[in-house]
Amino acid sequence: MLLEWLYPLVKYFTPLNVLRYLTFRSAYAAVTALLVAFLFGPVIIQRLRRFKFGQSVRLDGPQTHLVKTGTPTMGGILILAAVVTATLLWVDLNNRYVWICILSMLGFGLVGFMDDWLKIKRKNSDGLRARTKLLGQGLVALAAVLALYFDPSGEMTKLYVPFFKNPVVDLGIFWIPLAVIYIMGWSNAVNLSDGLDGLATGLVIMAAIAFSLLTYLTGRADWSDYLGIPFIRGAGELTIFSLALLGACVGFLWFNAHPAEVFMGDVGSLSLGGVLAVLALVVKKELLFFIIGGVFILEEASVAIQVLYFKATKGKRVFRMAPLHHHFELSGWKETQVVTRFWILGGLFAIVALSTLKIQ
Repeated sequence: MLLEWLYPLVKYFTPLNVLRYLTFRSAYAAVTALLVAFLFGPVIIQRLRRFKFGQSVRLDGPQTHLVKTGTPTMGGILILAAVVTATLLWVDLNNRYVWICILSMLGFGLVGFMDDWLKIKRKNSDGLRARTKLLGQGLVALAAVLALYFDPSGEMTKLYVPFFKNPVVDLGIFWIPLAVIYIMGWSNAVNLSDGLDGLATGLVIMAAIAFSLLTYLTGRADWSDYLGIPFIRGAGELTIFSLALLGACVGFLWFNAHPAEVFMGDVGSLSLGGVLAVLALVVKKELLFFIIGGVFILEEASVAIQVLYFKATKGKRVFRMAPLHHHFELSGWKETQVVTRFWILGGLFAIVALSTLKIQ
């Protein structure tokens, strides 16, 4: 928005020339999102308390979590507002990838909002029915995938594998259902990880840092050629979106850190997971995201393993409780220890993933 409004005035005021630089706009998108989250956080939390939008804690969860009952939820609205505001201020509004990401994030946020609303209304942890929730996620994911499928770059249906310079295969029409499942899987993986104060927020911060670098490199013909990664024209503008996401999550973490004043709720976790998956699809790092989001994968895998083993053995369990973070809680780790150690692991995964870029 500022680029369209102010840059034409550069002939009258030359300092406005800085708006040409993606790095400048990206940095200030992060600052803007952080300030929006930080400044409006107390207002949002107060309103959530006033409307009695409190969290209903699972009765079958760790008993130490019962004290969190009533803590304001749906704080993800703050993250979405900060990201959208900062992105629209600093991005090139003609960039289609940015709009796909924004609309995808808001679409998943709407599904999460409905889920949170029903939990609050019913005063328990039962939100949307599983089928209804998956249908909503599927429709949003399908819309995003179709928008990318008809992308003029012709790169979207190609599958790139870490350590290989050229695409392994062009999936063609089969890319559509696979991409839909991919986005839904990541949306639910982040959702499952949102069970401790600051856990999902910190892990998304790690992923946002990685994607900020990936979007910048993918959008630069010189750097993408040097690194042997696909060049996607226009993907560089997503650096602004990624850093806005980073800034918003950092600002939100101020209130979400233990002891949390607010939870992001499904409106936050579903939208963050979904939009990170869309980012991965755009920059052709679908498989690399499995490394970047390694902790999310471990969390989701622990649930699948627990359910399958429970059914196969008629009542036995692999973990004390799933998702994985609850297993460590019940093993004697303090909540802050689990969160901090998972953050460290998330940071290591991101570093390992980025280190593969030159090994092509």
